[in-house]
Amino acid sequence: MATSGAAVKLKRLRQRFGISAPRVAVRTHIPWYWRALAIVALLSVSLALGRWVYDAGRSIAGFDSSNSAKVIEELRENVRLLTAELAGAKTAAAAADTSVKIERAAQERLAEQVRSLERDNAALKQDLSFFEGLLPENTGAGDASVKISRLRVEREGDNGPYRFRLLVVHNASKSQRDFKGELIFVLKVRQGGKDAMISHPLNGSSDRFRLDVKHFQRAEGLLPVPADTVLVSVEARIVQNGSIRATQTINL
Repeated sequence: MATSGAAVKLKRLRQRFGISAPRVAVRTHIPWYWRALAIVALLSVSLALGRWVYDAGRSIAGFDSSNSAKVIEELRENVRLLTAELAGAKTAAAAADTSVKIERAAQERLAEQVRSLERDNAALKQDLSFFEGLLPENTGAGDASVKISRLRVEREGDNGPYRFRLLVVHNASKSQRDFKGELIFVLKVRQGGKDAMISHPLNGSSDRFRLDVKHFQRAEGLLPVPADTVLVSVEARIVQNGSIRATQTINL
């Protein structure tokens, strides 16, 4: 028993101190704060070296920090100048646009005035023609105290009736202030290649155009033209007591 106990102890000693024993490393103990300080110092050196390499690279490539700051300041100054010039240009453009609008409005006013003057001129010409028609003038049979002016005959549509318009002018005198008479039309029509005369209104017809003129009187109405005929000319007559006092003829 004693021999077996000694053998076990010997075996344990061989396992601890023999060839198969585990390796043992001997290290020097360093406090943790020295280790932290060494790490910080190493990082600082690395950062400084990296910054130096970065600045060296920028200098080699032409991107010096001092020159870059100067260039940036110059660019900012240029931007300020260009901004001021742009503001001035916008102000000038706004003034020019306002001037153009004012000139355009003035041109539109002048154009409207021209159109208004043209209308007034046309109206004055029409009035002048009207008052010239009031002047005594012989127009065929009769005398100058009464006359027919502005006889117009127009057809309503392609196959519609013919409508007449005219103005009866009376130059009143002391002896005859009002003129009383009748208006008669003599129509020349063409039917089947032959001409014919139609009187309107017919003698004895109740549909007669009575005239009671002090200075002037307008007359308007329809002329009875058969559907199968063509109106060639119209003669308007003013008749008083069976006597023709004035006539006017138009050809169509």
